[in-house]
Amino acid sequence: MSFKCGIVGLPNVGKSTLFNALTNSSKAQAANFPFCTIDPNVGVVPVPDNRLENLARVSKSKKIINTTISFVDIAGLVKGASKGEGLGNKFLSHIREVDAIIHMIRCFDSDDIQNVNPTVDPVRDLEIIETEMMLADLESIQKRLEKNNKKNIDEEQLKILEIASDCINHGKDLSILKSQFETKKLNQSGLLSIKQKIFVCNVDEQSVQKGNNYTKNFIEKFGEENTLIVSADIENQINSLEVEEKKNYMEMIGLKETGLSMLIQKGYKILELDTYFTSGPEETRAWTIKKNCTAPKAAGEIHSDFEKGFIRAETVSYEDFIINEGWVNSKTNGKMRLEGKDYIVKDGDVLNFRFNT
Repeated sequence: MSFKCGIVGLPNVGKSTLFNALTNSSKAQAANFPFCTIDPNVGVVPVPDNRLENLARVSKSKKIINTTISFVDIAGLVKGASKGEGLGNKFLSHIREVDAIIHMIRCFDSDDIQNVNPTVDPVRDLEIIETEMMLADLESIQKRLEKNNKKNIDEEQLKILEIASDCINHGKDLSILKSQFETKKLNQSGLLSIKQKIFVCNVDEQSVQKGNNYTKNFIEKFGEENTLIVSADIENQINSLEVEEKKNYMEMIGLKETGLSMLIQKGYKILELDTYFTSGPEETRAWTIKKNCTAPKAAGEIHSDFEKGFIRAETVSYEDFIINEGWVNSKTNGKMRLEGKDYIVKDGDVLNFRFNT
């Protein structure tokens, strides 16, 4: 499985610049006027994982295949988008299709880049976007709860919509839904307001290490856990460099990790994802799974027949695979296990599936 993150925010906050940096492309038009992005741009990016190279070296693999993440650059939203202002509901509908939302927040001053609001205020800007998503949800809920449509909704989905409506109408925290319903059921509801969120504070070069007053105020309000401080311009510069130049430049400006790496780590954490590997002479490959995934479900990521005909999984931890230099020594030294249908795959497991066709 690959997961998809939608980059949203007000116009001219740096969404398209970040998208171009993350996807190492100039696919998204980045211009100094509102709504320069009209149709959403989509970029599929390999997820960096140093473990792949080590596994490939041990297995003498001919090729390495990373798992991937998709980024969607969604047009700038404005106050009133849920009622059709700006580019309106069309773009709210694009957000429904993503697994997680990256809120791009302007945390920099600039006389050169237009701001749709008279002042820079990241807290206010986020609240505008969140309000528009809640209003769009409310409109969607009201339509689905109309008498003619209601009969087509199962009982659990009906309950989700009713609780969500009550929360939005009375200013209650929508996170109450997450304690009452399974994530899968909540995702099926199509509600924007309950999607997992990452907040990216876009700063200038001087603020990239320690932030600034804008980021400080934002973090005081929304917390550090899902907040990143990134300079989209710097990320663009980094991605235009060769590997050695990139390393030197990052050291010079005091950056330990790229924005892509930090975003992926946050994304995996909030979406509760793990990675397992397959490794042999032909290829070493990473696969993304949900946490607490059983071995048959993990096998199904490769092919549905693997899940249907699952017998067992030969399993070695990443560390043991490297130390014992592959499958043969891992088995000889008692580090390879045969796991059955109830086995919960762990992050970093190297797996070989046995199955009936």
